[in-house]
Amino acid sequence: MENTTKQEKGKNQTRNGLYQTMWRWHFYAGIIFAPFLIILAFSGAVYLFKPQIESYIYKDFYFVEETSAATLSVNAQAEQVKEEYPSASLTAVSVFDDEERTTKFATMQDGKAVSVYVDPYTGKVLGDMPVEEELMTIFMKLHSELIVGGTAANRLVELAACWAIILILTGLYIWWPRNRASIWGTVLPRVRSKGRVFWRDMHAVPAFWLSLGLLMLILTGLPWSGVMGEQINRVATATNTGYPAFSFSFGPKPESVAVTKDVAEDVPWASENVPVPASVNNQYVPLTLNDATGIAEMKDIQKPYTISMPQGETGVFTIATSHSRPFDNATLHVDQYSGAVLTDVRYEDYGFMGKAITLGIALHEGKLFGLANQLLGLLLCIGLIGMMVSSLIMWRKRKPENGLGAPGRNVDIKIKRAVTIIMLLLGLIMPLVGISIIVVLLLDKLVFVRIKRLKAWLG
Repeated sequence: MENTTKQEKGKNQTRNGLYQTMWRWHFYAGIIFAPFLIILAFSGAVYLFKPQIESYIYKDFYFVEETSAATLSVNAQAEQVKEEYPSASLTAVSVFDDEERTTKFATMQDGKAVSVYVDPYTGKVLGDMPVEEELMTIFMKLHSELIVGGTAANRLVELAACWAIILILTGLYIWWPRNRASIWGTVLPRVRSKGRVFWRDMHAVPAFWLSLGLLMLILTGLPWSGVMGEQINRVATATNTGYPAFSFSFGPKPESVAVTKDVAEDVPWASENVPVPASVNNQYVPLTLNDATGIAEMKDIQKPYTISMPQGETGVFTIATSHSRPFDNATLHVDQYSGAVLTDVRYEDYGFMGKAITLGIALHEGKLFGLANQLLGLLLCIGLIGMMVSSLIMWRKRKPENGLGAPGRNVDIKIKRAVTIIMLLLGLIMPLVGISIIVVLLLDKLVFVRIKRLKAWLG
């Protein structure tokens, strides 16, 4: 009987020690990354409704009254742009499926990217807008680079997203019911409670219900990240599950240092790193934009699509669509002289990873199943903001005056090591997490323990 009691006591100590250690990791990750996750959730929620927001605030640029007259050719519209902006260079044109939409021309003016909008029925230039000043460009930069831009900001965003995964996993462990028969405080909040209990339930209960959706939202955003994104792309390329090797219609796979994302706009993720073939000048007259749009129609490219202009004498036209329906994704490279289709990659040509990531990206952007997808994304973003805010309020209510209020660290060293090893294993999958954990461990061993006031404050 006495041995049984000791075993139960030992199990309880191990369980409590594991709980405290998980809570401590969860606590510090939340304190550090909550502000960044609020920014990501807010900017993402706005960007979900990009079509509706842009159509409203830029309606004078985006829409014209449909008439019985036929639309002008893309060449004729491009000539109007050149006449209006003689020093501008045309880089791309976007053609839409809405009969009332204007044609969008991407131009470079004095080293800046500027969008020019043309009435397709009259050829009138309705106006222009620097891309960096477009509202959704600003929100995209906030979402991916915290406005400041640069590699460091991009990596910080990726680090916050990766730690959010650990926050969810450790949070689920902390939430998991232990000897509780009641659903209150676990799957339903105790709304009549006050103080810290109320805010705890406002944090933990929604987190439980939204955890799977938030994991999906984070994971589907990682293909764009700097470190994880490159890892995902390398795996897809190495296993031939991204873009197919047989996508090149003419000749062998081009040995090119340029990839599609470097020379074209609106390119699907699975085609971003497709090598760009070269045009061969065999005394042909270069194609016009009319020719390129004709090839797009002949190849059944679904609108909206973007035609990116050739760069240099060996450049190619790139016809791409990734604006909306992922199943309509297409990327074509066309010889600018002969009109030969050198590369033709469609959704059905993608490998398993390419298809899965394409669908995931569409889900992340709110494009996979229309308005319902946007509303689902909005719910997850609002939920994440609410969880972060409630956690900060809960922390402030328990925080002592002379300390951070972190959970106790007096836990069996074996438990600490076991949890640290688990975290480092996660760090192997998410390298930035692994690096950050190593940095924290080094600071804890070499710096924090030597400064008594700091050690006491951290807890």
